[in-house]
Amino acid sequence: MSSPGPDPHRFVIVPHRPYQRGWWVLIAVLWPLTVAAAWYLASHSAAPSLAAARSQLSANSDRLDSEQAAVKDLRQQVATLRRSDQISRNANVELQSNLSEREEEVSGLRADVDFYERLVGSTGQRHGLNAHEAVFSPEAGGTWHYTVTLTQNINRGAITKGQMQLAVEGVRGGKMTSVKWADLLQKPGAPGQAFSFRYFQQLEGSVILPPGFTPQRVRVLLNADGNNVDQPFAWSAKKTGE
Repeated sequence: MSSPGPDPHRFVIVPHRPYQRGWWVLIAVLWPLTVAAAWYLASHSAAPSLAAARSQLSANSDRLDSEQAAVKDLRQQVATLRRSDQISRNANVELQSNLSEREEEVSGLRADVDFYERLVGSTGQRHGLNAHEAVFSPEAGGTWHYTVTLTQNINRGAITKGQMQLAVEGVRGGKMTSVKWADLLQKPGAPGQAFSFRYFQQLEGSVILPPGFTPQRVRVLLNADGNNVDQPFAWSAKKTGE
């Protein structure tokens, strides 16, 4: 026969401890006071530092704004100075170019004065009809503009008349060849260019060189009153506008 289990209806005796309830009450009362005291101490100790930090932050912000404005102003000054420097450089380059052009012009005028003094001056060397120079410059249509200067001072006061023709010598297809006057003008049987002068004259015109032809020398052929002159010049080409 099994023994009976414990009776659920029996009372359990628990010892009474009144001091534990007192501790919980004390903690419940002191905890809010502790939190309030901590907040009070933290706020009063941190408030002066926070105010100082805010003041320093404001001062730094004002200083940053001032420095940014100064940097912007300096950048604007640098940009202005760079533009001024570029303008000065461009003006200097243009001035140097103009001075170089004027020097070339003066040099050319001096050469012309020397030429005319030798030609018409009392101490100039006497010489008969001859070609002083022959210069070519390219034209837009593929032609070549020529300027040939003729002179004479042996017959002072006399008029020299005649005709001029040109012949250009060079290389074509790896061979030396000469392009005659009629071929330069592309007019078969073309007569020479007439001239008539007392001391000098410049003859001008245009000629066409064959494709693939490289000029090396030009011959100026003159005929005046039965006298023939054949003067060679190295090919001299100037850029357009010189």
